[in-house]
Amino acid sequence: MTCFTVIGAGVAGLAVATELVGRGAEVQVYDPSGPPGPHGCSWWAGGMLAPWCEYENAEEPVLRLGQEAIGWWADKTEVAHRGTLVVAARRDIPDMRRFARRTEAFREVGPELAELEPDLPGFSRGLFFEGEAHLDPRKALQDLYKGLQAKGVPFHRKPAPPRLKNAIDCRGLHARDILHDLRGVKGEMLVIRCPDVNLSRPVRLLHPRIPLYIVPRGDGIYMLGATMIESEDSSRITARSMLELLSAAYALNPAFGEAEVLEIGVDLRPAFPDNLPRIRRLGHTIYANGLYRHGYLLAPALARGVADLALNNRHSEMVDEDRS
Repeated sequence: MTCFTVIGAGVAGLAVATELVGRGAEVQVYDPSGPPGPHGCSWWAGGMLAPWCEYENAEEPVLRLGQEAIGWWADKTEVAHRGTLVVAARRDIPDMRRFARRTEAFREVGPELAELEPDLPGFSRGLFFEGEAHLDPRKALQDLYKGLQAKGVPFHRKPAPPRLKNAIDCRGLHARDILHDLRGVKGEMLVIRCPDVNLSRPVRLLHPRIPLYIVPRGDGIYMLGATMIESEDSSRITARSMLELLSAAYALNPAFGEAEVLEIGVDLRPAFPDNLPRIRRLGHTIYANGLYRHGYLLAPALARGVADLALNNRHSEMVDEDRS
């Protein structure tokens, strides 16, 4: 039996390994950083499985392929099927109308908003995307990792040997030594604790400049994010981003003004020029990369595309035909 070597243990690598093992393949994983942790952008993700909301400023494959993600993840980790709520300040209602025109699969809510989220007292209308879901990215990564370990997949905490046959490179931005059209997009996020606010689903606050969202993690803990900055400086958060993230939380509920800041996360998302993922076969190596801000949403489709190519030589739409 052919043994495939997956390089990288972020969401892409773990999803690819899980898909291959699920189809009966033998797999080993190399990552010098070790098991999932705060050393990669997968750790700092929002975990929103929100294909319809993302379609507002993404290409059609994000909507179509992203809809497959909810079921894929639900088989492997805990997924909250609570939908997504989109709201806007009164002055930004035109932005909500524009958002509605550019997506689908929602219903407008008025008085019902107070029933969906009682702790949003300053908002009287919104868009409810009932079919969307969310997960805890850190738990999802751990669940994939433990699931692979339980099936006997070896994890090597060191760089992969050179000139491997049947290698699948999922190193994210580190693969730029080969994928020269890959770029990093800076994302910044906060983890805060505010037990005085109880939100049960992701809430997106429309903003004139950047999309802002808050995702409940349970026990009064929320992930607040996330910026998209065309910068490759991942050393620290900017003052502007910190102010905008905290101001957004305060606008949703003034009680967030008393929240504790537990973590500040800054990392670089790997992206190709069109912000869509790509699968390329160069020599004996398949490169799976470019998940951009859609890591958990598109990782299942990316993994299926890699498995189809590696096991059956079947090309999905993600395969870059010009470079394969």
